[in-house]
Amino acid sequence: MIHGPEQTLRENCSTDSGGRLWLELPGGARFELVTSTGDAAIANPGDGAFHTFEEREVRAALAEVRFPLQSVRADVYLLPYPRRAGLESAAGPELILLSPGVRPLTREHQHAELVHELGHVVQYALMPDPDHPRWARYRELRGIQDPAVYGPASRHADRPHEIFAEDFRALFGGATANYSGSIENASIPPPQDVPGLEGFVRDLAGSTAVSSLTSYPNPAHGVVRFYRAGSSAKPLDLFDVRGRRVASVVPTQTGSVVQWTWDGRDARGRPLASAILYARTRDGSATTRITLLP
Repeated sequence: MIHGPEQTLRENCSTDSGGRLWLELPGGARFELVTSTGDAAIANPGDGAFHTFEEREVRAALAEVRFPLQSVRADVYLLPYPRRAGLESAAGPELILLSPGVRPLTREHQHAELVHELGHVVQYALMPDPDHPRWARYRELRGIQDPAVYGPASRHADRPHEIFAEDFRALFGGATANYSGSIENASIPPPQDVPGLEGFVRDLAGSTAVSSLTSYPNPAHGVVRFYRAGSSAKPLDLFDVRGRRVASVVPTQTGSVVQWTWDGRDARGRPLASAILYARTRDGSATTRITLLP
């Protein structure tokens, strides 16, 4: 679902007693927004105004994506103002936040950024971090096996998540999204020149990508989402370290992936304090551990 900037401002933003504007998303995530280009957080004030993504361009970019997205979903928020904690656009499981610029955004920029962030959503859904065999194969295909060079703490262009998102844009985005003819990391081969890479990524859509029970985020504060591939969906039970069941969650299923969304509350609706919990499918076939933060 696409949430335009006016809708996002109206339905997902509120001002606190100090006059600060906050973005509040379903599930509890909350971000302070920067409402003035004169704010110290903005290094370049541009033309003095924030310019948002256009819903029509976002839809046009999505329409040109050549990837089977049936098993992938995301809420796309066109932010009226950038987040103070992260001025750039960002993505997570089932979520894309498109940040405005300080000058009018070109069609090319909007298409490229949207499809790049969609690549992150696809990765979280179909090749999450605990899926070590597929990540090992992807790293091998891409020639990025050395974790000292290509890791989550590396420079932006060398992070495997960013390389995947750029590969997705280049392989499956439309012509406008690929106006530059290049990817961010110019030190590795273009994805079109890597034998087997496009087929590998495309096959993720029809694979059982989440073979075990995984959760995100972990550690967590508030909402936690659990994922597992499978043809049958069973309730998920959460237990404390003493083995007492504290909550149960009903599943949903999209394609081959089963998902459970837990709001961080016990069976009586009370928020749980910091704790170690174990999540287990009702049939006992999969278990994972999660850490709740205060």
